[in-house]
Amino acid sequence: MQVVLVEPGKAARITEIGEDLQDMQEIVGGLIQALYPWEDPAAIVCNDEGKIMGLPLNRVLEDYDIITGTFFICGIQGENFSSLTEQQLQKYQQKFRCPEKFIPTPNGLLCLRIESVVTPKEKNKKPSNYER
Repeated sequence: MQVVLVEPGKAARITEIGEDLQDMQEIVGGLIQALYPWEDPAAIVCNDEGKIMGLPLNRVLEDYDIITGTFFICGIQGENFSSLTEQQLQKYQQKFRCPEKFIPTPNGLLCLRIESVVTPKEKNKKPSNYER
């Protein structure tokens, strides 16, 4: 099934995964837990014991929790997980595109979103050994 894979420290990406329980457990590194934070028919599938296991902090979820370890977002059809629609793939890849860094402070964790920076190429720059 086509899902959005979100790994700590990396940009979210669209990928194909198997539909078996073992495939899903391998991706998240243990027992799976499904979260349903949106009205959209989509689920976050993460490691059920990620915080207890001390997996790395990954992304803030809707301003109320932090998901640890690798997780993926998949569609829901009835009681089964399914591929996301093309629109959902784009939506959730965009939503989780930027990795997040968590810094402890005296008032709790500070979350920094790491935006990718593209440096423009210099136009018409002549090589240093260029002669007139």
